[in-house]
Amino acid sequence: MRSDMTGGMTGGMTGAPLGDHGALSMRAAARQAGAALALYTAERSYSFAELATLTEQRMAALAPTLRAGGAHPVVGSNTLDTLLTLYALLELGVAALLLHPRLTAAEQAAERDAALQAEASLPPDAAAVLYTSGTTGRARGAVLTRAALLASAEASAANLGWQADDCWLLAMPAARVGGLSIVTRCLAARRAVALAPAFDAALLPQWLARWRVTQMSLVPTMLSLVLDAHPGWMAPPHLRVLLLGGAAAPDALLARAAARRLPIVVTYGSTETCSQVVATPYARRFEPAAWRCGRPLPGVALRVDGQGRILVRGAMRMAGYLGEPPLAADDWFDTGDLGSLDAQGCLHLHARRADLIVTGGENVYPAEVERVLEACPGIDAAAVFGLADATWGQTVAAALVAGPAPPSTAALWAHLQAHLAPHKRPRQVCFVPALPHNAAGKLDRLALPALAVGLQPLRAPG
Repeated sequence: MRSDMTGGMTGGMTGAPLGDHGALSMRAAARQAGAALALYTAERSYSFAELATLTEQRMAALAPTLRAGGAHPVVGSNTLDTLLTLYALLELGVAALLLHPRLTAAEQAAERDAALQAEASLPPDAAAVLYTSGTTGRARGAVLTRAALLASAEASAANLGWQADDCWLLAMPAARVGGLSIVTRCLAARRAVALAPAFDAALLPQWLARWRVTQMSLVPTMLSLVLDAHPGWMAPPHLRVLLLGGAAAPDALLARAAARRLPIVVTYGSTETCSQVVATPYARRFEPAAWRCGRPLPGVALRVDGQGRILVRGAMRMAGYLGEPPLAADDWFDTGDLGSLDAQGCLHLHARRADLIVTGGENVYPAEVERVLEACPGIDAAAVFGLADATWGQTVAAALVAGPAPPSTAALWAHLQAHLAPHKRPRQVCFVPALPHNAAGKLDRLALPALAVGLQPLRAPG
């Protein structure tokens, strides 16, 4: 059984090399494919030439607000306005600080401040900074360069290929690497993006039909909701691939997808690797379960160390975390996830990184939520853990130790609403006399699920 693997060709249709000359330039796209359709929105469609004109206008509007060497904040809502700002920043060579629209004002301010303090460390080729909380709960900005985004696009294209009529549905948040990578892949390949304002299970089949979508990306929760909402729906013939990543894909979900003849490519990756680095071979998209997470994509070096931790390197890896020493080209990125490689080179994912909760495809780190809970008046200590959920994968739960004057449900809800995005807020809580600790005096996270019997739903007052 091999413990390392370098990606090779996986049998998908080949596309022309993207290179780096103007690949992420809307001006260059307009020169090369001006009349081709580049974007569909609910209101209308746009050619590359039309988007180039709008991008020029956005560049002029942004110019007075940009700082040399700094990252420009962009609230990544799925709107034409957001995409034009991203296109303009790529044209100008300015990094985008992508802020998730679901973050609270306090969370957005913290990410802006952290980026401002560390912006001197941005490399010249920086294209985007995406903050991701570490196991300590401290936000760390993954710096993605233009070269890394293009290497990621090359690796994806080597597996999926491109067809002349390709159109990629953007229903993932543009502020997450899964959404950003759709924008950059399609720009580099001069293919169309179909922009959904937000994921909506009820509307998704209509979007696929209206825009004749050939490619889309979903997390397992999204796919489950779509299948639940449309019991008789089958995959349209023009849909040639559905990338499924962001969380573990249950075998039962893959079986349901197979019954609908959905062409599934399971993926594994992270923000720090510009999204997918492992995927089902495109030619096997109707039998993904047999391939587990898939094989490393071309250009990806992946190994599993003696402790079972998955390490990755390659041109698509981030430059480093903002404000921290940059990574050397041959440095491995330790994902913290646990897995193994089988004799066919397929990756088996055994556990996500320590303490991570994945709910609806969004990552939640207990330490961040615990810090916010313990700042609430009347709470002395908090321990956060995940609960298995058939729809969301996991939901967030919390065990709390109350102080002399415990907070009311309304006060606790208001505190969480002000400081945490909705997906990070505990849905269930319980009060306990003390939290479990191990012999070393540290919080015993393995003992936390046993507290689930005392959990009660936490809902908005009224």
